[in-house]
Amino acid sequence: MLNEINYRILILMVRKKEVKKEKIVYLPMAIDLLHHGHINIINEGRKLGKVVVGLLTDEAIANYKRVPLTSYEQRKKILENIVGVYAVVSQETDDYIPIISKLKPDYFVHGDDWKTGVQKEKRMRVIKVMKKWGGRVVEPSYFGMGGGISSTKLIENLMSRGTTPERRGRMLKRVMEVKPLTRILEVHNGLTGRIVEKVKVMHGKKIREFDGMWLSSLTDSVAKGKPDTGCVDFTSRHNTIDQIFDVTTKPMIVDADNGGFPQHFALMVKTLERLGVSAVIIEDKIGLKANSLFGTDVVQTQDSIEDFCQKISMGKKSQVTDYFMIFARIESLILKKGMRDALARARAYIGAGADGILIHSKENNPSEIFAFCKEYKKFKNKVPLTVVPSTYSSVTEKELEKAGVNMVIYANHQLRSAYPAMTKTAELILRHEGCGEAEKLCMPIKEILTLIPWGD
Repeated sequence: MLNEINYRILILMVRKKEVKKEKIVYLPMAIDLLHHGHINIINEGRKLGKVVVGLLTDEAIANYKRVPLTSYEQRKKILENIVGVYAVVSQETDDYIPIISKLKPDYFVHGDDWKTGVQKEKRMRVIKVMKKWGGRVVEPSYFGMGGGISSTKLIENLMSRGTTPERRGRMLKRVMEVKPLTRILEVHNGLTGRIVEKVKVMHGKKIREFDGMWLSSLTDSVAKGKPDTGCVDFTSRHNTIDQIFDVTTKPMIVDADNGGFPQHFALMVKTLERLGVSAVIIEDKIGLKANSLFGTDVVQTQDSIEDFCQKISMGKKSQVTDYFMIFARIESLILKKGMRDALARARAYIGAGADGILIHSKENNPSEIFAFCKEYKKFKNKVPLTVVPSTYSSVTEKELEKAGVNMVIYANHQLRSAYPAMTKTAELILRHEGCGEAEKLCMPIKEILTLIPWGD
């Protein structure tokens, strides 16, 4: 919904006699990172009348690009202290029509960078609506005003230099607060981390990208040539995290299996926080590690509710920051303990301080996940809900979001797609006693040499 209070106050201000003498200029902005181009655009607006900035909210920005570095309130405070800004109102979507239809400004100011590309249609709609009350769209040269600078480019340049543990650690919680569904992809080394960092696709007018990384116990173990039985110790995993963090800036969630003894888990939390990890997920099982997707085909023992709650509680008490999160992974559906047990555990784990719940399933369709979601919605005390659709891969993000899921983890797809390709290449070289036939499966040598540019 639009911020009705802001608009009512503003409209009353506009109706005051001293304001009525001047024209109202509406100027939409995201201002993720303020630069002189923004100031120049504001100054151009001042020449026309009273400048009202429509500041895009975090949610509006996250709808089409990376979540902003600073919060809406921080950006709003900055704008309110800039000379020439008469008022700041919330622009809660990237559709300008609802707000200008209410405010009916005399001028709508936007840099001329929207004349081409994905914003072209939006521009035509604004011009058409403004004509209804005799308003005019003014388009100063963005290149002239800002020297070709954009916040997106500045932030990309800033992030390419790296980030701090605290800034990275805070980002996941921030993303989850502003996005209806957080999208996470598995990583197991620096190269897969770079893929999560860099890969984007344009879907209509919006950019889609991954919000963070999942360091999977399964793929981290298999990438080292070892089984997923807990034989890769935490020191080795620590080193993998370091390697990935060296070349990325996005937040990470770590798969900690069952977390070990409660006392050991408490120490692990402190280490992960110090590294800049945003969250850890622990499963409610005990004994020798066996991958959950084996289900009841192998012996797997679920922890008691009381003992697992104690582990969660000790982990929460040991953390230093206010942004680190502990997610409790429920194995009841995997182990055929039933929906009632899964829901009871969810309630108990939330009561013990869990920041999120991961409900796991190995079925080939999402029906039992949806059944859990339906009951989970009835909880009075809820935390973010996460799923891992490895086996029920036909489900879509829209379906999960509608069911009430807050985060989806694609838990093993980078490794699973890489292994068949590498195996095929090796087989072709052996079969043909040369590498010529394998070239069609490989990227050009020049591209691999420049895949990670110097200074990036």
